[in-house]
Amino acid sequence: MLPPFGWSAVVTQWQFAPVVTVFAVVFAGLYGWGVVRVARRHPARPWPLWRTGMFAGGLAVIVIATQSGVGAYDDVLFWDHMVQHLMLLMVAPPLLITGQPMTLLMHASRNPLHRWTKRALRSRVASFLTWPVFGAVAYTGAVVAAHLTNLANLVETDQTLHNAEHAAFLIIGYLFFLPILGREPIRWRLSYPMRFIILVLIMPVDTFTGLVLGYGGAGTAGVPTGPRPAWAPAPVADLHAGGAVMWIGGDAIMFGLMMLIYLMWSLDERDIASGRGWLERVRKASMASLVAAHQPAADGPAGLAAAAGAGGATGAGELAGAGVAGERSEPGGVASGRWADRGGIDDDEHLAAYNAFLARLNQGPPGRGK
Repeated sequence: MLPPFGWSAVVTQWQFAPVVTVFAVVFAGLYGWGVVRVARRHPARPWPLWRTGMFAGGLAVIVIATQSGVGAYDDVLFWDHMVQHLMLLMVAPPLLITGQPMTLLMHASRNPLHRWTKRALRSRVASFLTWPVFGAVAYTGAVVAAHLTNLANLVETDQTLHNAEHAAFLIIGYLFFLPILGREPIRWRLSYPMRFIILVLIMPVDTFTGLVLGYGGAGTAGVPTGPRPAWAPAPVADLHAGGAVMWIGGDAIMFGLMMLIYLMWSLDERDIASGRGWLERVRKASMASLVAAHQPAADGPAGLAAAAGAGGATGAGELAGAGVAGERSEPGGVASGRWADRGGIDDDEHLAAYNAFLARLNQGPPGRGK
């Protein structure tokens, strides 16, 4: 009794799925709780708004795929059924992963929940489930079994099995893409070339499945067999359209994810080349705060050079010369102002200031007998 499929039908023909609704509401509420808690505990470092938007987008894709017109027509049109599968397997999981829900939970929670979460993510079970090999095998098995075996016909007649298929696609997609796109504290840390290679190797699965469906006949698994409205295409034509969706749509999404990996790779390489890699940033920030915290307020360029004379005269002399040339000094130390101005730490100045810091440690507290 559904009207002809179209954009208006996607918007107007909604069906209520209680399990999906509860899932979306609960996870959205928990994520929102984590965001608010992090903002209260760390007001200077709130949870990134864009990550919240990505997670909310993932939940929205799940709701649209199962409850909008896309979900209402999935038992009538095979090609719409394939669109739904791509949304649950290849669109929603990357969005949820980018939201980093487990990292948010660890930031928002305290012990024992924080400790339990960390142990669970590093457990043997979690390590196996997030193992890239397991994810690739599960992805391949899910795509092939759901579209090229008799399971495709059983799903048409069993709504419970159909709903279980949706959940399986969402979970398998999440586990497959987690070590490739995610930054969660799991065991696996893949290099960018390896992430790229995994996506290249898994792309033929979608291509092969789409080609088999696109050139299949009346006896091919997945051909619609139930009653069809007069406006629906013929069963075999519908099957071919579904194969085109899997082939073209699946490969297009996978190619887009490959380009995303390449972009992440190039940005990280640029940060490393410019000295802004995360490890380098942590090291420089830590050393800058250490030196600045032990820099006497009365120290100027000459004082710093004199202090460094006992443990690093060359570097301190260079720093003193730079200070005399006109660089500003602050109560926290000569170098701190210059480092802040440039957004980083100059190696020569950093070495000179660190030598001065070691020299002051070597002098001991004032008034100590010699």
